[in-house]
Amino acid sequence: MSKMSSMGPGLRRSALGGVLIALALAGAPLRAEDAITAEAIATLGTVKYPPGFAHLDYVNPQAPKGGEISEWAPGGFDNYNPFTIEGRPAALASVPFETMLTGTADTVGEAYCLLCESLEYPPSKDWVIFTLRPGIKFSDGSPLTIEDVLFSFEQMRDKGLSSFRAVVAQQIKGAEVLDDRRIKFTFTADAPRRDIIQLAGGFPVFSKAQFARDGIDLAKPSQAPLIGSGPYLFDSAKDGRSVIWRRNPEYWGERLPINIGRNNFDRLRVEYYGDYQAAFEGFKAGSYTFRNESSSLIWATQYDFPALTNGQVVKAELHDGDVANAQAFAINLRREKFADIRVREALGLMFNFEWSNDSLFYGLYTRINSIWENSDLAATGTPGPDELALLEPLKADLPEGVLTDPAVMAPPSGARQLDRGNMRKAAELLDAAGWQVGDDGMRRNAQGALLSVEFLNDSQTFDRVINPFVENLRALGVDAKMARVDDAQYEARRRNHDFDIITTHFAQGLIPGADLQQYFGSGSVGDVFNAAGIANPAVDALIRKVEEAQTHEDLLPRVHALDRVLRALRFWVPQWYKDSYTVAYYDMYEHPAEIPPYSLGEMDFWWYNAEKAAKLKAEGAF
Repeated sequence: MSKMSSMGPGLRRSALGGVLIALALAGAPLRAEDAITAEAIATLGTVKYPPGFAHLDYVNPQAPKGGEISEWAPGGFDNYNPFTIEGRPAALASVPFETMLTGTADTVGEAYCLLCESLEYPPSKDWVIFTLRPGIKFSDGSPLTIEDVLFSFEQMRDKGLSSFRAVVAQQIKGAEVLDDRRIKFTFTADAPRRDIIQLAGGFPVFSKAQFARDGIDLAKPSQAPLIGSGPYLFDSAKDGRSVIWRRNPEYWGERLPINIGRNNFDRLRVEYYGDYQAAFEGFKAGSYTFRNESSSLIWATQYDFPALTNGQVVKAELHDGDVANAQAFAINLRREKFADIRVREALGLMFNFEWSNDSLFYGLYTRINSIWENSDLAATGTPGPDELALLEPLKADLPEGVLTDPAVMAPPSGARQLDRGNMRKAAELLDAAGWQVGDDGMRRNAQGALLSVEFLNDSQTFDRVINPFVENLRALGVDAKMARVDDAQYEARRRNHDFDIITTHFAQGLIPGADLQQYFGSGSVGDVFNAAGIANPAVDALIRKVEEAQTHEDLLPRVHALDRVLRALRFWVPQWYKDSYTVAYYDMYEHPAEIPPYSLGEMDFWWYNAEKAAKLKAEGAF
């Protein structure tokens, strides 16, 4: 149950590049001709795919085009702008947009030219020049120009989410158009250089003409679907309850090697449902055709409907090799009652994962302990010498025990819902924090205020998880309750930080970078990504160290140290994960024999079997 990517063979240098770089290292001034020219760049190590590669290894280059894939989403939508916190954008609203650089599902930290035909930069990475491919068109047929690229950067810089704007301001000094195909990004002097080029190459490109014509404000909801240059464009929508994106038959990049075998469906459709069970009933009835199941209860007990038993629906578990999504109950540190770390630790002791997994989840899940669970980036044991060298200078801002104790692990519980041993530990912590039990059995502070905790929840399927947690807390004397709200109320309160505890994700990649500031940095306390409101100088310093790591060997102890500190802050009650995708779909979709490690990719590199689809339709499956 969960709530809903050093130079290698892709690098080219000028004929004298190696000699000139050596001179530069010896003290000679670096000249423009020393710049590296490449079609791809790797954050660490080398790129996998060389210039002139035929297609990505994991795709079927002969995959047919056609058909439709449809999925579901909760609630509804009211606009088409995915870059604002106002309103609720339509599902897949970012699918029309492309970027200068793009990643792959089988590599980590590698970026390949998409809109650009090359990138040029000095070894210092003080700047980068992207050369735009010729002949790129937006989905309305108008040309995508270098002015659109500059305009889009300026829009994201000035009107993007506040935490993103902060990262851009810290790292990118400016951008300028050099000619009709080249744009140069210059980076600030003290910005970490490791993946800064990927940041500059990751801005979505909008149509400047459309923004002017339709009066679009990137910071506000838009009733006009935004156009892009990508393989899909807006087709139609119905009452905020369904939306369809269709493949552009004139897509400019159809034959690029990085696109071969991808973008295979003619239509991507999303149907909205008011609750999880209703969505499952819709799937059974054939109202949509692909389901990534996140309810362990439904997966274990309700996949026995006729379309499955007669072979019309496939039920499968496919391996997921990515980092766990760090799903957790996030505690809002902006609220004074959670300022004492002992209170937060006490709350965590009262969630019984073992009982939940056995009684509610049918044993399908594993407990999350780390922000980087299911990877070698997770901290283990006590800190080693490399970690201590990073942590010692920060000890004034570190939680107790970080320098000496093993990394914080989620507390194990017994077979019964209420673990008495953990409740005694939690009671001792709350007593010490000044929350005493009164004659009515409830805990109050010295001012007589109740220790109240509200779980904000918009998911019917999470009721059965939260309610036992609430019961355990009430047995401890905490005035705990669950507030069930609709999706619009939930989004409004989440974005305004009007909650005590919510379920969210702190998902990070295998090469964490600037997004760390958005999720955990002091500068993003007012932003939606930093759900817990973390503001800690030691965390900020370690984030910078992680951003500056240049090799995997450097990265490991830095992430371990950061993970160790974050876990010790006890801003979350970690939940669970599984290392597989549990999916069900009508038997007209096919995929490569081996799914790449970092993406399920059903809307990316799966394809439609027209003969199977015709058979299902003849049988009345949908």
